Amino acid sequence: MKIILFIIIALSSLMALETSDRLFDCTEVFKERKNELLVELERIDEEKQALSALKSATEELLKKKEGSLAQKEELVDAKLASVTAKEENIKMMLEKNEKALAELKSLKMDKIAQTYAKMKAGAASNILSDMDPKEAVQILSSLKPKTVGQILTKMDAKKASALTLLLVK
Repeated sequence: MKIILFIIIALSSLMALETSDRLFDCTEVFKERKNELLVELERIDEEKQALSALKSATEELLKKKEGSLAQKEELVDAKLASVTAKEENIKMMLEKNEKALAELKSLKMDKIAQTYAKMKAGAASNILSDMDPKEAVQILSSLKPKTVGQILTKMDAKKASALTLLLVK
């Protein structure tokens, strides 16, 4: 019985020793794994810092681009305003020129009308008969009706009829 007890104690000591060896092996594995994890954590931290630096550089570049774009937009807006102002100025000048041209045409027609009004009806009818009908009608429409009647009576009947139809229109 003593032998059995001795065997049991010896076996339990051996088992305790074996369990202690296993615990020691697990501790070694955990230490190695801990070191690997620390190295991996450092690598992740470095990548995080690199990513952060890239992000800030990208944001800075984006801000510069936005500023440049805003300046260009302001420049385009200023040019557009300038072009619009010049366009308005040109429109006003064109209107003034058109009014002046209309006045000149009116004055010119008045002078021509005065000239034809002073002419004898026969001479005026000869000249107007040879003219383009539209121009002749313009001249006739600026004359007094009595003068127009005298000129038309001296013209060829067909020509006088054509001019009268144009005067009516």
